Amino acid sequence: MVAASSGKEQIEGPSAEDVRAQLERILSSDKFHLPERARSFLKFVVNETLEGRAEYLKAFTIAHDVFGRRDTFDAQNDPVVRIEAGRIRRELERYYLLSGSSERVVITIPKGGYVPAFEFNREFKGVEQAGTETQSQIEHGLESQPAIPELPKTRFRIGFPSQAVLAAAVVGVLVTSTLLIRAGGTDYSVASVAATASARPAIAVERFRDVVASDRSSSLSMGLTEEIIGNLVKFKEIVVIEGTASAGRNPTASGYILQGSVRLENEKVRSIARLVRRSDGMIIWANNYDSDLRAQSAFEIQSALAKDIATAVAQPFGVIFQADTKDIASQSVGGWDAYTCTLAYYSYRTEMTQPAHEMAKDCLVKVTNRAPPDATMQAFLSLLYLDEVRFSYKLGVKPVPATLEKSFKLAEHAVELDPRNARALQALMLANVFRDDIQSALRAGAAAYAINANDTEVAGEYGLRLAMSGKWETGCGLISNAVTKGAGPKGYFEVGMALCAFIDGDLGAAELWSRMSDLNYNPMHHMVLTAILGAAGRIDEAQAELKWIKEHAPKLMPNIAREISVRISRQEDRERIFAGLRAAGAEIDSSPRATN
Repeated sequence: MVAASSGKEQIEGPSAEDVRAQLERILSSDKFHLPERARSFLKFVVNETLEGRAEYLKAFTIAHDVFGRRDTFDAQNDPVVRIEAGRIRRELERYYLLSGSSERVVITIPKGGYVPAFEFNREFKGVEQAGTETQSQIEHGLESQPAIPELPKTRFRIGFPSQAVLAAAVVGVLVTSTLLIRAGGTDYSVASVAATASARPAIAVERFRDVVASDRSSSLSMGLTEEIIGNLVKFKEIVVIEGTASAGRNPTASGYILQGSVRLENEKVRSIARLVRRSDGMIIWANNYDSDLRAQSAFEIQSALAKDIATAVAQPFGVIFQADTKDIASQSVGGWDAYTCTLAYYSYRTEMTQPAHEMAKDCLVKVTNRAPPDATMQAFLSLLYLDEVRFSYKLGVKPVPATLEKSFKLAEHAVELDPRNARALQALMLANVFRDDIQSALRAGAAAYAINANDTEVAGEYGLRLAMSGKWETGCGLISNAVTKGAGPKGYFEVGMALCAFIDGDLGAAELWSRMSDLNYNPMHHMVLTAILGAAGRIDEAQAELKWIKEHAPKLMPNIAREISVRISRQEDRERIFAGLRAAGAEIDSSPRATN
């Protein structure tokens, strides 16, 4: 229950003492990162609410009392209060994502105003319970990984895609996630990286140029360069080198130079970044970024830009992999190295055909049989075997339990080799989903997201699993952010947004998202559209989709109850989909016997 935000009036919920203790706990935590003025903002609105003055919490009051603005303050022309409120909302969400069930009281600032809300955490566990949870995590291969809390609800936009600028429900985080290593104490990860570095694309990051020489702009450019390097090294598929000169000594065949500049004029910052292919000097990507030091600190600008640049350049299906996968499908097997196999994997995921799958698998089997083992290659191979289960109707293969177990063992081994490899944890998450171990899956997903929140493939897949486990608000926020950043193969995450809209009851948006997905990528995409059209009462169109499925994936509908049940955790969510399919004329036995 939410405590009354009108102040002294009290509904069942946290007491004022509970709230003040929680506020102090948050502000003193090393997991909570906000500048002093934002902290003052949070303290002010919480205390004013507890003192019964919530009705006075308007932009003008906060600007005047917290930020020292004059009586002439105009919220329309000075967005400081709105900007800080958004920052605090995101940081509180991040804090509770990391802290999980150890937090007894949840403090939020609901959108649309500045009055905080207070509620008890429904997943709060005392010390004794938390100890049991930790032991359970260790037994599943995860140690000290925070549980996934039921976060304060943040609305995600699921309306018409042409208008959508979809905000993530959770912002990027970086926490220490330690996994048990059962490999005899050998530090395989260091050896693996050293042995395979020459087979990965190298990005040489040049110091960003200071266009208007001054101490402030020089500090900005240096800090931005360092932040970019720090974000890039989290992507295990690449090698990051500082400076162009050292890059020339790297034997990598596929290399890139990341260049940029910073111009500071009258508190406005214009940053330009570009990626140059070393082999021919071609600029394969460039972008401009504008920031304002009156709205953000230098540190915040550097952090935000570095995340955007690193994500655009190095994310799966991002600039590098788009540039280098064009001709990989036509190559013959032989002379494979780690990078070629990486490209083969992404090429397969883009086109999703059985020949591309076999070529990528053949490559990865050869690479993973070499020594020392490579965690990322093990993860890719795990995902390929898993696709024989989750995409069996598209690939035309019969899923067997042994294939799923092989995928799981490869993912486990990849995590043992490199516990901080986000791709390995992503593979472990997905393998656990299809082994019907959702809690272990979400723990692995949380660890992967914590290691590299800028990896949109990880964030999007984690969002899908959160959503389909019943945490729709949080999961759909992550999916929408992945869509905004162009994550995954074309149309892959759009079908996730279609499900988000469908469960939310917005059938118009659900249909639009569904049609934006690549319907031919996976017959399951046609199934989602069938359910949407059936629920909307457009029976003729729904039956046309159902006919397509029967013609192109005849084994899907006889097994649809099991396929939906292995993906969608809550019975009420499954029944919505089943109802839409039945309206289209599908015969579905959704009894436990049929779905287990």
